[in-house]
Amino acid sequence: MSGSDKSMKALREVWRRAENSLCADCGKPDPDWASSTLGVFICLSCSGIHRNIPSISKVKSLKMDHWDDAQVQFLAKHGNAVTKAIYEAHIPIYYYQPTYNDCQVLREQWIRAKYERKEFTELGKQLPYTDGVKEGILWKRGRDSGQFQPRKFLLSEREGCLKYFTKQDAKEPKINVKIDVINATFQPEKIGNPNGLQITYLKDNKTRNIFVYHKSGKIKSRLTRNFLKEGFMEKTGPKDAFAKGEVFVGSRENGYSVQKGLPSGTQGNFSWPYGITIVTPDREYLFTCETEADQLDWITAFTSVINQDMTPQEYAIEAYFKFKS
Repeated sequence: MSGSDKSMKALREVWRRAENSLCADCGKPDPDWASSTLGVFICLSCSGIHRNIPSISKVKSLKMDHWDDAQVQFLAKHGNAVTKAIYEAHIPIYYYQPTYNDCQVLREQWIRAKYERKEFTELGKQLPYTDGVKEGILWKRGRDSGQFQPRKFLLSEREGCLKYFTKQDAKEPKINVKIDVINATFQPEKIGNPNGLQITYLKDNKTRNIFVYHKSGKIKSRLTRNFLKEGFMEKTGPKDAFAKGEVFVGSRENGYSVQKGLPSGTQGNFSWPYGITIVTPDREYLFTCETEADQLDWITAFTSVINQDMTPQEYAIEAYFKFKS
């Protein structure tokens, strides 16, 4: 057996390890690229991001490129488990770790935060771009006018809150929201800007949304995570980006379920044919979808929620919904 054949055999053995069966950065199955300088196995999409930081990571195809003995030994010594233990040692609980279903911008922020800025290697490390407080101007969409206006936003790690001000010199914020009730996700299509962000938070147990964008694209992803499912279903009333109502969905053991179709004899102005019924302990909620594929996707999303145990916070929100009804 030639030296090249031995190297390829050794490479395949390392590649087949269970720890290396998913992309180290986004979790996509069967990665077929690797970083010869970091020792991680990654997918094609993430390899493109690594290629943009050549001083940190040099990537090669596991199928098409030649790997010498030293590089294979480096991969064998490291691999995804060892490298993750170093670069993901101290990830804050509020930091969303993107998957292969997330947008390129979000995955690039994650990869650069790990390997380039080394934000998670030390416990309590001061992050270079926040220094405990991030303050700047975001363009916010008005609820009534729909026009975007510049607004000052302040994110404070020390206070654990997000604030925004209607005027630059305002002393009191328009909102002051705790980080633990905030969810944020990139929404370029909905907002009509490649750097669009939807910030969702709870106020008085009700969901509120803020739609913003940053002109330079320097939106950090430290609060960003995906919605389980977002899209349109039909219900009486107008469709727009602002929430007109909410349905609390709890666990199956607490009397919640989802059913395909609508109850027999349902009356309503539905034009879409594929129905979904959400059953709660108090009433049923009826929705319809435009396509059968949408219907099945929504049923899957609802089922995944219903099959989970409720948290103490969710019990409190459920009580609020029952009280207001």
